[in-house]
Amino acid sequence: MKSMLPVLIVLFIACTKPETPKTIVTTDKGMVEGYKNADGSILIFKGIPFAAPPVSNLRWKAPQPASSWEGVKKTVEFGPSPIQNPPKPFYCWTEEFIAQPEPLSEDCLYLNVWSGVQEVVEKQPVFVWIYGGGLSSGSANCAIYDGEEMAKKGVVFVSLNYRVGALGFMAHEELSSEADSGTSGNYGFLDQIAALEWVQKNIDQFGGDPNNITIAGQSAGAYSVHTLISSPLAKGLFHKAILQSGGLFNGSLQKGMEEAEQQGKSFMDLAGVNSIAELRGLPTEKVLELSNQGSIGRFGVTRDGFVLPRDIHKATASGNFNQVPIMAGWVTGDGSFMGEFDQTVEDYRKEADSLYGKEAPVFLDLFPVAAEEDVKKQKAKLTMLRFAGMTPHILAGYNAKPTYVYEFAHVPPDKPNFPNYGAFHTSEVPFALHTLHTWERPWRPEDRDIEDMMATYWTNFAKTGDPNGLGVPVWQSYKKAAGNVLRISDATQMQKEYVKAELDFLKNHITF
Repeated sequence: MKSMLPVLIVLFIACTKPETPKTIVTTDKGMVEGYKNADGSILIFKGIPFAAPPVSNLRWKAPQPASSWEGVKKTVEFGPSPIQNPPKPFYCWTEEFIAQPEPLSEDCLYLNVWSGVQEVVEKQPVFVWIYGGGLSSGSANCAIYDGEEMAKKGVVFVSLNYRVGALGFMAHEELSSEADSGTSGNYGFLDQIAALEWVQKNIDQFGGDPNNITIAGQSAGAYSVHTLISSPLAKGLFHKAILQSGGLFNGSLQKGMEEAEQQGKSFMDLAGVNSIAELRGLPTEKVLELSNQGSIGRFGVTRDGFVLPRDIHKATASGNFNQVPIMAGWVTGDGSFMGEFDQTVEDYRKEADSLYGKEAPVFLDLFPVAAEEDVKKQKAKLTMLRFAGMTPHILAGYNAKPTYVYEFAHVPPDKPNFPNYGAFHTSEVPFALHTLHTWERPWRPEDRDIEDMMATYWTNFAKTGDPNGLGVPVWQSYKKAAGNVLRISDATQMQKEYVKAELDFLKNHITF
């Protein structure tokens, strides 16, 4: 009798061969079909609807459930970007940082998933990315937001779209009266919450763990993450948070409910209509045209008492926010991206006297100037700390969970025939998301090392709530009394009490 050993070996190999990722996944609304990356290790889905199109009578309403569909929906291309001015590269932000210009549509509530889960039984952590753009522009389809490399590092990566500008953030008394909440505005944040609810319901089908979700965003994306940290509506929808260059404690782009409703009234007056129904009947292009006139200011965060507390400081100080491990920081160029600061030394000192009175000498000791060049540097530093340093500094004081703070100071290499803007606002994103390959620069080994280090920190944090691990320098938690900051540069190292005295002073003089 012939030996059965060869047959058994063949059967064993066949039974233990790893499965390739599923290209068809069942969601709560129907089946979606994605595609594999070049080497077959990552499954990619683009343009999955997570809410109904916010068009016609759903314009300026909270997102509604998406409709179910029959058969299998192809999800191999990004959904439309939200309505905004046609995206074009400008200043330091080359095309890699800019949304693809077409298509733009009010029908924009789609998300994307990258997953490397194959035969793994244990679910992977989920990393949800929220884009920046001043709450008036942006899209998940920017090249630097590609999720493939992060998925290779063991997280299920999700990016999402949300409404921006007037269509995403306009409040109005009539809109408030028709809503069950009695409030209006913040529709873009409600879109983000709807996307997180979709993730809770469906991400396990893509290999993700709904009980281990990290939300992350940069600039207006960091505003968004801070909003979700502060919002009772987002309770339980995420478990860790990353804020890159931004947060609500800088005071910009936000209004109280009454002021926001008045801005909406001014927008209606500008449109020459008398009701929300008439506004909803305007062509999309007309809404964008009116928004661009600038006479009523930019739309942004509304402290409405529904999505957000009316007094964010008071709520935070009382511990009334979603307390989760937090990682947050800034880029050294965050202060200068808002423009030049032309002021004489004398005027700088007079301004300090006007703002801080008897404490002006303390301010001038912390932010000293002797020449006009010093004024520019100190103004940029002040802007940077108010814009992005204040939020982690304050949150760390009231968060029962650890907070990790960084400063990104690494300067990307020169691009031929293009100015070098230094460590500019948003320049850390391709390092953190491991997407330098999407950014056209002559990358050096030291750039790649920083990319590997940052992406490791970011994915470690998503997995455990602690960025530390093998192969990266130790990152100590902030602990407000110590003021520990990880300074990321060619010589990455911890800085103790780094800008702590400056932030303490500014915190005590917040005026909004």
